[in-house]
Amino acid sequence: MKKIRVVVVDDSALVRSLLTEILNKQPDMECVGAANDPLIAREMIRELDPDVITLDIEMPRMDGLEFLARLMRLRPMPVVMISTLTERGADVTMRALELGAVDFVAKPRIGLVDGIKELSSSIVEKVRIASKAHVKRALATKSNSAGAEDVSTSSGVTAPFSLGRVSTEKLIAIGASTGGTEAIKEVLVKLPADSPGIVITQHMPPGFTTSFAARLNSLCQITVQEASHGTRILPGHAYIAPGGRQFRVDRSGANYVCVVEDGELVNRHRPSVEVLFHSVAKVVGRNAIGLMLTGMGSDGASAMKEMRDAGSYNYAQNEATCIVYGMPREAVLAGAADEVLPLSDIAPAILNRLRGSSDRYRI
Repeated sequence: MKKIRVVVVDDSALVRSLLTEILNKQPDMECVGAANDPLIAREMIRELDPDVITLDIEMPRMDGLEFLARLMRLRPMPVVMISTLTERGADVTMRALELGAVDFVAKPRIGLVDGIKELSSSIVEKVRIASKAHVKRALATKSNSAGAEDVSTSSGVTAPFSLGRVSTEKLIAIGASTGGTEAIKEVLVKLPADSPGIVITQHMPPGFTTSFAARLNSLCQITVQEASHGTRILPGHAYIAPGGRQFRVDRSGANYVCVVEDGELVNRHRPSVEVLFHSVAKVVGRNAIGLMLTGMGSDGASAMKEMRDAGSYNYAQNEATCIVYGMPREAVLAGAADEVLPLSDIAPAILNRLRGSSDRYRI
């Protein structure tokens, strides 16, 4: 069996040792090199040609973001960021995902040894997923700019000024996982300020969804915020499931409202797309539009089929534009998707549908 070859880049000798040990214990992985700064890592990558890199953010001589930007411009490859669970760490992690990192692991600030060992299953899972990620294909539509601060404007998209009169009963529900932060951004920046209310579950740990929502809010014409319990879902607003909480939609009189609660893991996830989509099928029905974007696994596929059976119209991202074609594929196999589209076509298709265009792509 061909092993996944990993280079670890971290300025901490302890972290390098721990990650090397975790990776080498896996029958399908080997750590082929460990570097304490990006310049050494650059030479290792040239010499060893790894499948995946784990990359710290704060390092000597060149920080992780600058190295990631150069790497993705010159030799795009799967990268898993090792981030610190702080507000600044969350902001920097969002920029790393914009630059092309496949995923991230939030390492603890204290109790580093025990904390990383507890995260070992998550680390190896993310490395496995990254090794299969379509990084080159996903980056083909990005700007050639390598600057971390310039990436947020790389889409060059101007959302339409107005959608026109749309029923307040309409609701858009989005589910995503690996690669989803950029896919969600690609959709939302193309939507006008008077879009229907939008509810989103992106697999993400606690501490990062606030930064994710703030980043999107700074880029979009709609208002984007982290969902809070009891909040009324308004047109022109998007609500993102808080990391570590379950998120669903309910009714209060004539209004849709956010329900945020401490629920059980569903499909190993909290938040879970299954939970959100099941509630949308039950509460919104034929007034819903569903989107299944890039991600590993099958979370949300069966509930998306419930949505379609209840009358919603659903889109799945196609394989060519997914970082990981897992969740959309499972939705398609479940018969949950009405259309399978490239990421860049999804927002225009939604707008056309809301304006009453024909469903010529229905499958």
